[in-house]
This record gives sequence, C-alpha cells and structure tokens, in this order.
Amino acid sequence: MKKLNKLNLKNKFLLNGVLPLKAPLTSEIIAGLLLAAVGIPEVMGYAKIAGMPVITGLYTILLPIAIFAIFCSSRHLIVGADSATAAILSGTLVSIAAIGSPNYIALASTVALLCAVFLVMARVLRLGFIADFMSRTVLIGFLSGVGIQVAVSQLSNMLGISGEGGLNTIPQLINVFTHLFQINIPTLILSIIVVAIIVGTRRISHKIPGALIAVVGTAIASFLFDLQGIGISILGHIPSGLPTFGIPPVDISILPNLMIAAVSCFIVILSQSTATARSFTIRYSESIDEDKDIFALGLANGIAGLTGTFVVNGSPTKTEIVDNAGSRTQMSSLVTATAVFIVLLFLTKPMSFLPSATLAGIVFVIGANMVDISHLKDIRHKVKSEYFLAIITAATVIVIGVLWGIVLSIVLSIILHLSHSYRPTNSIFAKDKKGEWAFEPVKTGKSTKEGLLIYRFNRDLYFANSDKLKEEVLKLVDSSDPHLKLFVLNTAGFSGVDYTSAEMFKDLYRELKERNIKFALTSMLPDLKDQFDHLGLTRLIGEENIYENVLEALEAYESGNY
Repeated sequence: MKKLNKLNLKNKFLLNGVLPLKAPLTSEIIAGLLLAAVGIPEVMGYAKIAGMPVITGLYTILLPIAIFAIFCSSRHLIVGADSATAAILSGTLVSIAAIGSPNYIALASTVALLCAVFLVMARVLRLGFIADFMSRTVLIGFLSGVGIQVAVSQLSNMLGISGEGGLNTIPQLINVFTHLFQINIPTLILSIIVVAIIVGTRRISHKIPGALIAVVGTAIASFLFDLQGIGISILGHIPSGLPTFGIPPVDISILPNLMIAAVSCFIVILSQSTATARSFTIRYSESIDEDKDIFALGLANGIAGLTGTFVVNGSPTKTEIVDNAGSRTQMSSLVTATAVFIVLLFLTKPMSFLPSATLAGIVFVIGANMVDISHLKDIRHKVKSEYFLAIITAATVIVIGVLWGIVLSIVLSIILHLSHSYRPTNSIFAKDKKGEWAFEPVKTGKSTKEGLLIYRFNRDLYFANSDKLKEEVLKLVDSSDPHLKLFVLNTAGFSGVDYTSAEMFKDLYRELKERNIKFALTSMLPDLKDQFDHLGLTRLIGEENIYENVLEALEAYESGNY
C-alpha cells in the first residue's frame, strides 16, 4: 500500500509538471539556483515598488512559487512578485494607508486574498476568457507607462537626495530638479556602478546574475568600508526567519476601498499569466489546462495573503530565465523555493548592509526594461491607430497614475474589441481576377452573378452591429444593376443571435420582400439553426431557402430552383 501511495504521488507530480520528463534533474537544479540568484534581488526591488518591506519580496518566491508549481498544469510558468501588480498596489493603497506601515502591509495582504477569491471564482465559473479582453497593444502601453513611473520613482534614492515615496511621476521629477544641489556624489557613483554591472552582464549573457553580483559586491563593500559613514544609506535590520501564517487584521468596512486594487491586479494576473503560459506552450507544442492554472494562481495568492506578503503573478522574465537555463518542468521552482528558504534562515543579516542605492538601481533597471520600445515601434509601423491607444495609456499612467491607467487600459481594450466587431470588413462571393470563386471585400454595385448576391458578414452578430448588417445589405441591394432576384446571407461567422438581431432579420426579410427579392441563408451551424427554429426565423424565411453551403446556393440559382 505504501509503495502504491508513493507511485500515485509521483504520478500526480509528473502530471503537474513538477518532476522532470524532458530535462535532466541537474538542469532543473541549475535553473532553479539561477532563478534564485536573479530573482532574489529582483523581488526585493518589486517589494520596494509595492511599498512593502524588502523581506516580503522574498516571501513571494517561497510558498507561493512552490504552491503554484505543485498545482498548476503549465510546465514553464513561474510566479512571484511582479512590477505591474506591485505598481498597482502602491498606486491604489497609498491613499488609504502610509507606505510600509503595519496597516499598509495588512491591506496589501488582503488584496492578495481578494485576488485569490477572484481567481478561484474565475476557475469555477470558467471566466478565463476575461484575459482576452486586455489587448496586447494597450497592455504594452500600460506596462511602458508603469516602467517610466517606476524608473523615475528611484531617481531620488539613486542621487542620495531627500524625496517623497510613491509613484507620482511629475512630483518626483520636480523634487529631483529642485534638489539637484543636494546630490550625494558617493551615492550617485554607487548607483551608476550598480546599473553598469546589471546592464553590462545582461549584454554579455542573460544567465549572468548581474543584480546578484551588484547586491553581494555592494553589501560587502558597505560592511568593509563603512559606506554609511560617507552618506550612503543602507537598508538596516532585515528580520530573519520564515513568514508567519494569519489572516491580515483589516476592518471589513474598508474592503470596498480595496476592490479597485484587487480587480485591477486580478485582470493583470489573468492577462499576463495566460499570455506567458500560452507562448511557452506554443514554443514546445504542449497543452495546458488554463482553468487549472488559474486555480493554482488563486492558491498562490491565497498563501501569499496568509503569509503577510503581496500579490503574485505569472512572470515572463522569470519564466524566460529558467527556460534559457534548460528547465522544462516545475522542479526548478521548488529548487528556487528551497534556496530562498535557506536565505531567509541564514543570510538576512548580511543583507542589512545593502546600500539603498543598490536596490534603487535594480528597480530603475527593472522599470527601464518595462518600457517596450521595440514593440511600440512595431505597433506604430503596422497599426498606427493602436499605437496611439498605447501611447495614451502610457501617458495616463505617467501623468495621472496607475489606478486611472489600469481603468483606461481596460476601457480602451473593450472599445478596441467593440470597434473591430462593430465595423467589420465584409465580403461578397464572386469571381476573382483569376476567374475563381472566392469571397472578396464588399464593393458597391458588385454582385455574385447577375441577379444574385451572396454576402458574408465577417463578425459575430449581436445587438450593437445588427443594424450595420441591415444597412449594408440594403445599400448593396439598392445599388445592384440589374435588379437582384436572390439575396443569400452566409452565416458561417455567426455563433448565435440575440433578440435584437432576430428582430433585424425579420425587418430585413420584409424589406427584401417589398423589393421582390428572395432571402436565403447558407452555411448555418447546427446550434444557430436551432436558435433560428426557436425564434421562428426558419419558418419565416422557409426551410427550403436554407442551403448547406454557398456552392449549393449558387447551383440552385443557376438551375432556377430557388
């Protein structure tokens, strides 16, 4: 029985992508240690962005990363603290509590718990499709704006001048320019060295942990040469030990105030995590269960909230790091969690000597890397209208703040989606230049054959665009010369019809009948046919006027049997 239980446990881990199937164990261990080396300084920076104590950043890649690794289906996606969700937390919670205060920490943990609830609900209700409503264009603009905001927020610490915390870009810039005479030269030199190390090692190889080199090097220098004595501030005491479990002490009446932060983080988690997992699934021709991954993300955020840390998210950078290192399973995540466990128990005291400028430099580079210049240029070159949407989103984040940036990004994504479905580029079945039958863009006066028009509406039909279909059809019908005898609507793009669309079909049938034009349908899916039957549209149009495909409709017209 014990052997059987061990076998079942092993099979469960294999199915969840924990034990290696396609990569040797040594590759997983090396990838996990590399992720720890790169990730520990990185999550410390994210904690700073979120307005949380540095130690809580490490907590995000302890239990949350392990829980996700065990329960997810993706063999590649890595979770942990993330710049976008960290910025959302800081941008929304700063108006409720003082950054870094016990109340602020409790609020941040509560947001993680709320995200966990939303993610689990999304799994139960199968709401993963929500992730598709955050367009890549707007997401690039949002993250680029956050990147600029994050980078600017670190300038005061990098220059060694006094400044207010938070991600308010304009006040931060004003503060820097009005205090330039107070720059601490040793702090500035240290910041330049840190940035140079990170950028330089990254250009040589992404496998070189430049941030870790900067952290270890400057912490040792701080200890040996008393950098604090020349005006370079250090982090100071960092508590050792593991996080404690408990429900954050938050007044229930304040929960509505946290909803904006929680919903914003929830949408970003869904969008970013799903997109990252999908990209690696395509890369390796694998399959994943997105609902299972959403549930695992919920568990990871739940454990984050219960251990006093903040929201965790699927990380493209961390996932790419372990993939480049040869990892092909979630075993690397468990190795990383083990390494962080050791650091928390034995190495937090040396970290107390770390200069604040080192962490500021790391965060500055993180922010600069978030500004996706290459993709913005690509969008501008290919779809200029979407480029302006990305720029507007970025500008909103920079000037007004993350809160309004995330609201605008969601609204713009929905508008972008609606604009594509509201004004589709429709088609007419006709002979092309080669003399072959094909669907070609609508052109006024064009028809399939003399007296026949086969038309396709290239978007799903619903209340907002149903009148557009009717208007375009009547315009084509009235401009046809000679007069049409048969109008055929190809319904291949329709998954269903709502009440408004059904009424539109009745009106269109009557309008065509008044013009002595027969109305027919083709390429109807079974579910759509059932709806037409239920709504009485099949009876109105006539069963005999519903063709299997466009060629059957064309043949019926040519033979006169229509």
